[in-house]
Amino acid sequence: MHLGMAMVDADEKQPVWLERAGENVRELYAYWHAKRRGKSMPSRRDIDPIEIPRLLPYLTIVEVMPDSRRYIYRLVGTKEVEIRGSDPTGKTVSEAYYGPSIEEAHMFYDRAVATAAPVYDDSPWVGPDGRYNDDEMLFLPLSEDGTSVSRILLISQCSPTPEFA
Repeated sequence: MHLGMAMVDADEKQPVWLERAGENVRELYAYWHAKRRGKSMPSRRDIDPIEIPRLLPYLTIVEVMPDSRRYIYRLVGTKEVEIRGSDPTGKTVSEAYYGPSIEEAHMFYDRAVATAAPVYDDSPWVGPDGRYNDDEMLFLPLSEDGTSVSRILLISQCSPTPEFA
C-alpha cells in the first residue's frame, strides 16, 4: 500500500492531504466539494467543463459498470492522452490503465466506489517506459441517485523524469 494514499469522509471539510496536493488537485477538489451542495457527492450533470477549462487537459471521467467491465473511460483530457501515448476513451480500465499494475489501478477505483468518498494518491512509480513518475491522482465519486457511485472524476498530474534520471 502506498503511504501517500489517503481517504476522506464525504463530510470532512478539509482533507489532510489537501495541504500537500498540487494546485490543480486542490482546485478540482474545491470545485467538486462546492458542487456537492449538501449531498455526499455531486452528479455528472453538476460537473460543467466550461467552469473549469484550465483543468480539462488533466481530467478523466470513468463510468462505473455493474458487470465484468467494471470501469470504462468516457472522457480523457489531452494531457492525459499525451502522457499515455494513446487515447483510452471507450476502453475499459483493464485494457488501457496507465500505472504500475492493473490491480493497483482497480484498487483506487474500487475504493472510491466502496467509500463514495475522494481517494488521493501521491506515490511515485515507474511507468511502462521505465521512467520514474512523480504522480498525483485524485479520484472523486459522482452519483446519479445520490447513493451509489456511477462515475469517477479523476485528475492526474504526472511528471515523468528524463530517461537518464
